[in-house]
Amino acid sequence: MASTHEERLQRARVSLEGLSVGDALGGFFEFNQAAVLDRAVKTRKLPDVQWHFTDDTNMALSIYENLRLYEQIEQQELAVSFATHYDRSRGYGPSIHRFVPRVLSGQPWREAASGAFDGAGSFGNGGAMRVSPVGAYFADDMDAVVKNAHASTEVTHSHPEGVAGAIAGAVAAALAWQLRSDTVDRNQFISRVLEHVPASDIYDRLQTASFLRDETTVQEAKAVLGNGSRVTAQDTVPFVLWCAGEKLTNYEEAIWLTASAGGDVDTTCAMVGGIVSMVTGLEGIPADWIAHREPLPAWALGD
Repeated sequence: MASTHEERLQRARVSLEGLSVGDALGGFFEFNQAAVLDRAVKTRKLPDVQWHFTDDTNMALSIYENLRLYEQIEQQELAVSFATHYDRSRGYGPSIHRFVPRVLSGQPWREAASGAFDGAGSFGNGGAMRVSPVGAYFADDMDAVVKNAHASTEVTHSHPEGVAGAIAGAVAAALAWQLRSDTVDRNQFISRVLEHVPASDIYDRLQTASFLRDETTVQEAKAVLGNGSRVTAQDTVPFVLWCAGEKLTNYEEAIWLTASAGGDVDTTCAMVGGIVSMVTGLEGIPADWIAHREPLPAWALGD
């Protein structure tokens, strides 16, 4: 039986919580010296300050709001929400800095997005970083996952690689929920995701990730797959799915594993958190981590 809107929204909220906590903790590490991250990973000592979320969460909030209001991705409304709630202090990528004034001036979202990179569109990791609530919301309908992940991404990242990366991220979140009572290893998990990813460099790199031996360390995976430091979907999504698959049943360990590789830590931890929380549930996210993350705003949640 298909889920109700309320049930779907509850799943999306859990994924949003997982995403935002990972983002906020990862963001603290990313904007401090590498030694701070290295020491924290070794000691598991958390920063005793409020953790502020970044653009990853801020844009995921607009996606959650869009699903809450329309029960599917409505692209024009999503573009306007992205632009309306834009906050430069959150650390957006350069393509969004250009996208926002175009949308606010009345330019159609498709023109605003495709204008990036001489009309080719962006293949940055920005579409994938915010997409897990889409996978969570439509987790019992994989066709809808793919369709709405595509729709949510091309609003800002219209390059096929950017779209493929977001589809992979959304499918991973949906599969994590579907498989939450099963035992699957990392390579099986990635292989299941691949069934829904279009032909692309993302597909090829995910296939590489699925072939890595069981004994592969996170540093070895980083050397092969990247860690988001290039801020592209290709450099981010395969590594994220490797980390998520490695620690699919343990939110805390998944975040620490991901953070230990450095790179675009807020985004990689956001994506992993949004996926793994679909297995662990809200109760699997440490309560003190949620307490340290700044509160999520009412405009998105409808609270």
